[in-house]
Amino acid sequence: MEKISGRIGHPFVRFVRRREILKSALGIGLGLRSIDWAAAQETDPGVDAPQVNDLFVFAEGDREGEIIAPDDVPLGGPPVAAFPMDPKRGLVRKTSRLNRVVLIRLVPQEIAESTRLHSAEGILAYSAVCTHTACDISEWIAEERNLLCPCHGSKFDVRDGARVMNGPAPRKLAMLPLKVSESRLMAVGSFIGRVGSKK
Repeated sequence: MEKISGRIGHPFVRFVRRREILKSALGIGLGLRSIDWAAAQETDPGVDAPQVNDLFVFAEGDREGEIIAPDDVPLGGPPVAAFPMDPKRGLVRKTSRLNRVVLIRLVPQEIAESTRLHSAEGILAYSAVCTHTACDISEWIAEERNLLCPCHGSKFDVRDGARVMNGPAPRKLAMLPLKVSESRLMAVGSFIGRVGSKK
């Protein structure tokens, strides 16, 4: 049997060395990406996902950046586009568009019980990013109580956990649990479900 351990020119040794080099390069690359991500987290907390007790601010319009009170969310729609805000630092978590939510207010009796558990005074918060190709959810079908993605027509029933009614979206929208405390609309925690189009 041929001894190959010392023969650099042997095809098997070249294969093993090439594989080791590639694995090392991949490890270094992943390590650098992790360092970059960690650095981004430290330098830009605006990318952080919503946290317990975050307030909400208007994401657009004349009142952009102002805190949203429960009464600012109209009964029956249209939805209000919002970003969470750290109340201690006054930091709006808008660096990542994955933090964008839509706030919708319905009569509590319209909302399925399992969904109502995560609402506050009939107000629901859902991710504003479609689960199909991550388009912005921007349209509202008031009579059906459905959110509509304008890109490919996926419809989501907000009364029942934003489940997919039709269209190519593979999953319901992520939900953000809410509470009202001292007349302020607040997040109870982070998103329930996966945000965006990652499978």
